[in-house]
Amino acid sequence: MPDIGLDTRVALVTGATRGVGLAVARKLCAAGATVVLNYAHSADDARRAVEELAPLRGEALALRADVTRPEELDRLLGQVGEWYGRLDVFVHNAASWHPSTAVGADPAGVRADLSAALDPLLHGASAIAGLMAGGPGRIVAVSSSGAHSVVPRYVGPGVAKAALESLVRYLAVELAGRGIAVNAVSTAKIDKGPGTPQPEVSAALAARTPAGRLTTPGDVADAVALLCTDEAGWIHGQVITADGGLGLRG
Repeated sequence: MPDIGLDTRVALVTGATRGVGLAVARKLCAAGATVVLNYAHSADDARRAVEELAPLRGEALALRADVTRPEELDRLLGQVGEWYGRLDVFVHNAASWHPSTAVGADPAGVRADLSAALDPLLHGASAIAGLMAGGPGRIVAVSSSGAHSVVPRYVGPGVAKAALESLVRYLAVELAGRGIAVNAVSTAKIDKGPGTPQPEVSAALAARTPAGRLTTPGDVADAVALLCTDEAGWIHGQVITADGGLGLRG
């Protein structure tokens, strides 16, 4: 792949062993970065992900931690600092989804979705910034069109992603002076292959997408990687939408 200047970078991707997170890890590793794949649950998924990335230019290893728990996030960031002495890229992809309508929603489920979206950056910002001292640093959050559009039974993550995008703007202002750019990448429904839920909905959305198909995890990873380059250093507090133009349909 073209050299995008990430050869000596150290990246940490949360929720990195499946789906969009794995695609981001793959992209960064292929660009030559050392990538720490964070995961919370399946050791088998983590092992398979590391094996998949092993032939690429960079290096990959997996570290288990529930990043919504402050003590586990502290331990994870401490390990990265101990092993590598710094962190150049932090991609926050981990999320939770408790399907629910807004009327009759389970408040505990909504709070869990908010926690997954916000806590890693709220609690970790200071430590992450410390590891990125001397920069340039990049923090990229993965968001969703549900932050601005109403998606059926998506109230928890929709509210959580809207809050996450707001947090991105606040962090961008506070960290820009330290050489750290904070941004987000947003997308619509993801094409997960043959197992994509609600195939009839997927087909309808693909037909509405100006570019002719649904977004893939690789499309999101490409946008994340662009924000990690030196050339993107003057982009701060923005939400880049990678959806093939679907959002333009209204």
